[in-house]
Amino acid sequence: MREMPERRICSFTHEEIEPGTGMMYIKRDGSVFWFKDSKARKNMLKLKRNPRRLKWTRRYEKGGIK
Repeated sequence: MREMPERRICSFTHEEIEPGTGMMYIKRDGSVFWFKDSKARKNMLKLKRNPRRLKWTRRYEKGGIK
């Protein structure tokens, strides 16, 4: 009997990552991040953007954040 692969959620966009895809990033302090694609990884780690301000993420808040 086969076991279903674990579904993961992108740490930046909060979208589901298909099994066999995505990237795992581990910081030096031991915290683990999962990213759906390089666009999400770069926006979080390199550009330090807030996902609530980007319309293409599930975390986007309509009406703005205060």
